[in-house]
Amino acid sequence: MLENKLKEIFGYPSFRNGQREVIEGLLTGQSMAAIFPTGAGKSMCYQLPATQLPHLTIVISPLLALIQDQLEFLRSHNIAACGIDSTRTYQEILTDQQEIRNGKIKLLFVSVERFNNERFRNFLKEIPISLMVIDEAHCISEWGHNFRPDYLKLPKIREKYQIPQVLLLTATATPKVAKDMSTRFDIKEQNIIQTGFYRPNLDISIRPLDSQQRISYIKKVLDDHLNEATIIYVTLQKTANFLSNVLKEEGFSCEAYHAGLKMEERDAIQCRFMSGETPTIIATIAFGMGIDKSNIRNVIHYDLPKSIENYSQEIGRAGRDGEKSRCICLGNENDLGVLKNFIYGSTPDYQAIQLLIELMSNQGNEWHIQLIRLANETDIRSLTLKTILVYLEMMNYIKPSRSYYASYKFKFLDDQNFILQKFSGERQSFLASIFNEAKKAKFWYTLDLDHFISMHGGDRDRVIQALNYLETQNHLETQVSNLVEVYTLTNRITSVEDLSSELKARFHNKELDEIKRIDQMVQIFETKQCLHQQLSEYFGDLTAIDQCGHCSVCKGHVVSFKSSKDTSIKLNKETFNELEDFAEKYVEKFRQRPSLRLQAKFLCGITSPHLTVLRARSMNGYATLEQFNFNQILQALESTTNESLLPF
Repeated sequence: MLENKLKEIFGYPSFRNGQREVIEGLLTGQSMAAIFPTGAGKSMCYQLPATQLPHLTIVISPLLALIQDQLEFLRSHNIAACGIDSTRTYQEILTDQQEIRNGKIKLLFVSVERFNNERFRNFLKEIPISLMVIDEAHCISEWGHNFRPDYLKLPKIREKYQIPQVLLLTATATPKVAKDMSTRFDIKEQNIIQTGFYRPNLDISIRPLDSQQRISYIKKVLDDHLNEATIIYVTLQKTANFLSNVLKEEGFSCEAYHAGLKMEERDAIQCRFMSGETPTIIATIAFGMGIDKSNIRNVIHYDLPKSIENYSQEIGRAGRDGEKSRCICLGNENDLGVLKNFIYGSTPDYQAIQLLIELMSNQGNEWHIQLIRLANETDIRSLTLKTILVYLEMMNYIKPSRSYYASYKFKFLDDQNFILQKFSGERQSFLASIFNEAKKAKFWYTLDLDHFISMHGGDRDRVIQALNYLETQNHLETQVSNLVEVYTLTNRITSVEDLSSELKARFHNKELDEIKRIDQMVQIFETKQCLHQQLSEYFGDLTAIDQCGHCSVCKGHVVSFKSSKDTSIKLNKETFNELEDFAEKYVEKFRQRPSLRLQAKFLCGITSPHLTVLRARSMNGYATLEQFNFNQILQALESTTNESLLPF
């Protein structure tokens, strides 16, 4: 029966390993979790059930690229599906929502952040939902990699909309993470389907090399396997650009891909790689999520990956067609400092947390937040700030109320007078006041809604409705900016200090766990046992063979990441002079002295909102000690006894 549906709808003759068990569970009314390797067919576990379930299947996915790939696949098989995201126009979203109400669309893809939108939440109240699918479900666990704070809300969202079933999907869940994420959704242990991790067509090798050796090795791989699809992963954007330029000078066809490029550039590069026009991509971890290219023959890690979870996800993009492929890690012990400093940089200072809690406690019943502005005010990174807000929500101090955009931009597609002549009386006067109040640039007009309402009265909704209506009539094009999130304060804070300390402790514990994850990765890479067997055991798969015979360890190459270099830090007079110059500029800008932690971040090259505002990258001393561990630098600053050297 199920095989017939699979062939009839999707054209596949049989299920892959694990798919049938998951699909049968869903179609008999159970919630399920599927822990399958990258490229093993997790998406089919909801695609087929969605065509058979009576109501809407809502799929929550972390990346727009993942959503777009799934939509293209479903539409190619004549399955009605849509996604609501920032690229869609207001009218397109309204049309899709009506199709969902009418039952014509059975699959809806959204990001988890979409649930912060009050208009979307109100829409969902009208819609019966059969199944909630959570892709990359490990993001819900604070003990997993790529933790996303908004994922913590999903169990309550399921409860609020009375969604009877849940499907969790991930490729990278350790036993601890699998238990955590399934417990949050009351998924029975027997309904967690995990397939084998071992893939015999992947040759894994660990070869720690210095920078020059890495480049020579990569050139040889590309020469030996000319024009084969290859991904080279790096940690930093500047490394991606550097390596791309070096390889291009040697005549190799390659491109750099990272978050510093515009979205259109990234999309174009990805298309050229997918088509084979560009065989080699040098990329940060921004590349690869949802990439369904079956013939990637080489995945090379120029730098050490961030964790075993990241590593397994990235090498999982190789050889999806079952043909032999190579996964080569060239990073050495010098990469560890940079990896750990990423983690230290995400941990907020106690003083920053305390300032945030004080700001919150001084609000009335509502707290209006512009995330970037608040990040700059508190010197807490945006993602970390979002995590704190979710913690406060889970602790019942705040509750999201609504969100709105403080600024609207519009561009006229018709003459202003032509538009105004289509209206009369008060409506014409109202539109004229909007047009007159907006500040004109070359093509776009910017309207500050708060200022407009204070000057002309009325309400926000009427202005937005007017602009939306004019856009649907093709009279103008709109853009929104400066998202304001409104929270209702639900509980009084009895002690700012106690709450700040509790939050600081949570981040400290998370920091320790992330550092431990890096150390575990090094231990696996240094193992004297089969790498495939070690990776399988890490993810709780005890079925893999003891020796694969084709990894670098099985071939007799055991490596060590222990450095022979002296890693002790001695801060000299020049370093303190540079810190003094930095401190003077910081005091001038922020009217306070930089903490020792911030000084350590400066020397390490770890960014923070305050350092970005101050343009610290251009100052003498910035990142001069980036090869050292952040904690080493901090301890060196704290233990300095020569007061004459201190910048204050």
